[in-house]
Amino acid sequence: MSTDMTAKTPAAPAPAGGGGSASGAAGLPRLMLDGMRRNMRQYGMLIALGLIVALFAVWTGGDLLLPRNVSNLVLQNSYILILSIGMMLVIIAGHIDLSVGSLTAFTGSMAAVLMVQHDLAWPLAALLCLAIGAVAGATQGFFIAYLGIPSFIVTLAGMLLFRGLTEIFLKGQTLGPFPRALQKVANGFLPEVGPETNYHNLTLLLGLALIVFLVLQEVRDRRQQREFCLDVPPAGLFLLKLLALGSALLVVTLLLASYKGAPIVLLILGVLVVGFGYLMRNAVVGRHIYAIGGNLPAAKLSGVKDKKVTFLVFLNMGMLAALAGLVFAARFNAASPKAGLNFELEAIAAAFIGGASMSGGVGTVLGAIIGGLVLGVLNNGMNLVGIGTDWQQVIKGAVLLAAVGFDVWNKRRVGS
Repeated sequence: MSTDMTAKTPAAPAPAGGGGSASGAAGLPRLMLDGMRRNMRQYGMLIALGLIVALFAVWTGGDLLLPRNVSNLVLQNSYILILSIGMMLVIIAGHIDLSVGSLTAFTGSMAAVLMVQHDLAWPLAALLCLAIGAVAGATQGFFIAYLGIPSFIVTLAGMLLFRGLTEIFLKGQTLGPFPRALQKVANGFLPEVGPETNYHNLTLLLGLALIVFLVLQEVRDRRQQREFCLDVPPAGLFLLKLLALGSALLVVTLLLASYKGAPIVLLILGVLVVGFGYLMRNAVVGRHIYAIGGNLPAAKLSGVKDKKVTFLVFLNMGMLAALAGLVFAARFNAASPKAGLNFELEAIAAAFIGGASMSGGVGTVLGAIIGGLVLGVLNNGMNLVGIGTDWQQVIKGAVLLAAVGFDVWNKRRVGS
């Protein structure tokens, strides 16, 4: 089975007639505009994120883009971004997971019990918590994949179950503190190396390496799409995209490097984005996830082991929820029975804002990160300008509704 994961439309034929160079130059803006329309899902949220950042940068008098605040943005949203990666895979596969917030709290409580009450070394305790998350996710995946119970019901039960277990293990109390080494993973920064400069040298090197990697990856993907006769954006639009992404990454790199450098958790996020991005683009299991979410009967007829793939998707979600639980607990240096409240809603919203489709089969790992950053910038910006939490919920709900409405409109436009 050959499944087009990006739902691209065929390339438009060249216009008839022998237009000269003047007409070709005059038609370039039209071609770029057509390319943006065909790739609106890919570029829409990037443009929206840029506009939101620009709006709050002006509204806060530049406070949003202060180096210290940019570092806080990464630290404050790291666990939601981790969850959004796993949630994106779940939604692409055509399912939903309502238990991740409670599972985050439960694994954080288990970490506290192991490290604080039983003095277990933090690396071993962290591995055990990841294993607990994997077992929890695999258990839910078994009920969903092999017993055929809807994911909404299974994960709703999991949400109640893990929240109750968290209360039981913590006995309704906050438990801490965590070892200092684990706290540094969630709150610390990369060490300084090299000569004395006005910037954090290691952060500069990593940022430049990331920009080069991104450009090479985009060029490689474009070349592969052309080899398979898939529609690609016009060259001008493609170069504009590379310039915008490269400039944005360079600005963020300089801001982080002018403070304390890149947070350690940002490095963890980078590894997750690169790893899962490669898995979804190039690995067989990634294509199978898209296939079962896009057209389950056709995927079965093509030999895709849909039950196994669904099982693995939820196992992975459990591990990422455990990782988010460790990061969250270490960041606040305590495990709380109320930890993880509404995390599942934030992760689901990030995935849909980032381009996931309600019907499954559509979405990217990078889109999940962009969606999470949209929510993170909204939260941070509204706090800086003093908007109350009540209106913050209203605004975030409107953004989510607009994102899903855009998805519906875009599919109807492409289908017409």
